[in-house]
Amino acid sequence: MNLKEVKQRIQSVKTTQKITSAMKLVSAAKLRRAQSAIEGMRPYQQKLNNILSTFLCGTSEISTPYTADREVKRVAIIIVSSSTSLCGSYNANIIRAAKELIEEYRSADIEIELFPVGKKIFEAITKMGLPFNDALMEQAAVVSYSAVSVVASELMRRFEACELDKIEILYTRFLSAAKQLPVKELFLPIDIENITKDSLFPSCEYIVEPCKKDFIEQLLPRVVTLRLFTALLDSVAAEHAARMMAMQIATDNAEELIGDLVLEYNKGRQQAITNELLDIVSGSMNE
Repeated sequence: MNLKEVKQRIQSVKTTQKITSAMKLVSAAKLRRAQSAIEGMRPYQQKLNNILSTFLCGTSEISTPYTADREVKRVAIIIVSSSTSLCGSYNANIIRAAKELIEEYRSADIEIELFPVGKKIFEAITKMGLPFNDALMEQAAVVSYSAVSVVASELMRRFEACELDKIEILYTRFLSAAKQLPVKELFLPIDIENITKDSLFPSCEYIVEPCKKDFIEQLLPRVVTLRLFTALLDSVAAEHAARMMAMQIATDNAEELIGDLVLEYNKGRQQAITNELLDIVSGSMNE
């Protein structure tokens, strides 16, 4: 490249760097809000699980439809992605995990119904030509508890009616600003053994009105709904964290590239000046 092209390239990279830096700041601000939301929700969810596990530990038999473990012939998978890009490998990891899970069920001749959350996974599912339900499509950026509650209630109704035998959630868990982990969780049926194994007071007995069975039947839907809501909040925080880190890396790479281009530009200028001096000296000596 000549000096003019190098100078234009430097200006272009500087413009890109300003954009990535601004996007990083925006993502950082959104991450603070999303992180506050998920960190405030997790203790509430854990407390509900503790309350449920405390009562389940003292009950020898639970006759609730949400714990029915039956042969899996039809499964629903809720897959959470983002609706926008520029967030590193966030969407790629979820899409890869979704394809592996879908292939696992298809190889076992199990019917699949997908619930995409976010445009990226929606586009991937559309390319695969699989059936889907768009009830949660708009919950990728701003999560609404009322909207999530409606979908969770419908899923519980269909599970109770044996229209679905198993429901799973595939999403990205927010661990820190630098680490996000794609995870798969069982939504329904509820795994009682997994809940009761962490009970704090397994030997306690409580008096419940009207009765323990009615209390558990009312508590279980709340716990199930909150699990889906928390997973969506987790994904939002993970998305903003991934985008912030991606923009930080892009900004750093732009800074490094600018340094290399400036060095190349200075070398080119020095070489041009040297050539001009040599021409002048050669002309003087010929005279």
